[in-house]
Amino acid sequence: MSPRRNRPNAAGSSSGPSAEDDRAGRYGGWQSTESWHGEDWSVRHVAGASAQGKTYRCPGCDQMIASGVPHVVAWPEHAGVDDRRHWHKACWNAKDRRTTRVQRSRNAPRF
Repeated sequence: MSPRRNRPNAAGSSSGPSAEDDRAGRYGGWQSTESWHGEDWSVRHVAGASAQGKTYRCPGCDQMIASGVPHVVAWPEHAGVDDRRHWHKACWNAKDRRTTRVQRSRNAPRF
């Protein structure tokens, strides 16, 4: 048996993955930039396997995104991590057709 080689495959390649490589692979989806309300938004599509054990509230429909459901994470380009919001894919696609005020039932909690 020959010893394991710990040399890079190509000359000049980096020793590990870069932050750009991590943007899509880590969360199981792909990331793009979209314009909405005059702002540029970073939009990341998250695979269901990456969302196991986590639940989120969609700002488009005010309903829960169940654990393991593929969805979209969107945030303004100039904003930080705290401004990320998790949307159902259909809600994100319909964001321009929705009203600005979400109608809730009388006893629904406000989040």
